[in-house]
Amino acid sequence: MSLSLRMPVAGGGLETYRLHESKPFAALASAPRFDRIAYSAAHVVADPMTSNDPWLSASLDWDATIAYRQRLWALGLGVAEAMDTAQRGMGLDWPTSLVLIRRSLDAAKDVPGALVASGCGTDHLAFDAATTVDDVIRAYEEQMEAIERLGGKLIVMASRALAKVAEAPGDYERVYDRILMQSKQPVILHWLGDMFDPALSGYWGSHDADTAMATALGVVAANPGKVDGIKISLLDKAKEIAMRRRLPEGVRMYTGDDFDYAELIAGDGVGTASNHRHSDALLGIFDAIAPAASAALTALASGDRARFDAILAPTVPLSRHVFQAPTRFYKTGIVFLAWINGHQSHFTMVGGQQSARSLLHFVEAFRLADAAGLIERPELAVARMKHLLALHGIEG
Repeated sequence: MSLSLRMPVAGGGLETYRLHESKPFAALASAPRFDRIAYSAAHVVADPMTSNDPWLSASLDWDATIAYRQRLWALGLGVAEAMDTAQRGMGLDWPTSLVLIRRSLDAAKDVPGALVASGCGTDHLAFDAATTVDDVIRAYEEQMEAIERLGGKLIVMASRALAKVAEAPGDYERVYDRILMQSKQPVILHWLGDMFDPALSGYWGSHDADTAMATALGVVAANPGKVDGIKISLLDKAKEIAMRRRLPEGVRMYTGDDFDYAELIAGDGVGTASNHRHSDALLGIFDAIAPAASAALTALASGDRARFDAILAPTVPLSRHVFQAPTRFYKTGIVFLAWINGHQSHFTMVGGQQSARSLLHFVEAFRLADAAGLIERPELAVARMKHLLALHGIEG
């Protein structure tokens, strides 16, 4: 089969594109060892054979969804479960999320050393029903109890309900102090910028990032031993580094910066405490670039910074493209890449979100994935891309 195809270009017209002759990342005999903790927020695979209303209810292909997590574990990556990458709050409801968490935790028992941390939020609370801080606390407690009953580690997700009802930073402090006081093991806090979710604008009680950061740091400092780390997704490396420098010793910064992750994970070596010198990772893009992320982190652990940089550098343009504004639709690119690489049999998403990006967006994602050496099965990828093009009226 020819590894070339005719694809549209910006401004109109078609051009022939031929895949690079790059070698895929080598299969691993055993899970590698890293000197960073690296979670991949993982996508879910919809079940297109279910008769449902896809805008209103979620049906998952459980076998394919769990198989993808097993792939991530085999590459040495942890799984951040039931997060926004799994379309939490954009099609994936809390009851289905809890089943997903249970199934992931069960599957992880068969994988020595597998890491799973699960999203704990307030998304089962109807937006109109959230009127007080106490409503938010009760909602968090309900999900917290359900996840901890399964033995799960918590990622305390940013809450749309809290952003709605909170009137001052003290309301955030009250909620988080209450949740952290009760947690059975250290949690990961989660600060998602409004570019990922407009409903989270002004989180931590301020639209000024530095003021918000001070409130978040105060919560961490007030709850020693209760916070494993904080994941921030502000797409601003300077803000992340500034916050990292101020974390209490032993509290990790989990980068959620899908634009500058390579630089932030490698670190700058500045700081008296080791947790000030680099970021660990909790990234949606690691779902799509998992083989490259694994190889790069292995190189970094061996002291080969040059190879780390060489592997991740070409993935950054792909990530910046996938996460371009409107950033909340990045999940579409993640699932597209999983489909062309053969990790699921279809390009159908929960909530019909496969329609959230344009054909030209997918074409550029295909090119950038190829440039980054992330086309795992070239013949299959070309065949599937041709099929997608044909659905848009482009034959040949």
